[in-house]
Amino acid sequence: QVQLVESGGGSVQPGGSLRLSCAASGTIFSINAMGWYRQAPGKQRELVATITSDGSTRYADSVKGRSTISRDNAKNTVYLQMNSLKPEDTAVYYCKANLKWLSQLPLRNYWGQGTQVTVSS
Repeated sequence: QVQLVESGGGSVQPGGSLRLSCAASGTIFSINAMGWYRQAPGKQRELVATITSDGSTRYADSVKGRSTISRDNAKNTVYLQMNSLKPEDTAVYYCKANLKWLSQLPLRNYWGQGTQVTVSS
């Protein structure tokens, strides 16, 4: 009933920028936190940034100062603006939303399918 669809990934040179988007669709009662995670080849999935429903944000040290997470609650969409990209930012980026699709159900995590970000000269 709920789908998260990411977009905006691609290939960029070091120092470049990308803006990722993730839209949640389907039957949604409310969305709590939304966030971005990434997984590089041979590594575990790690947190990049999260944002709560009231706009509080948290960033991994590796992206702090270079990335900005934001959300549009009216569109059920979360964004990740990434600047000064480095080769070590190369990974598949996943969107996560903590939401309930019916008021009487508990909050549950939903994941997107992932979007590839490649930083290379």
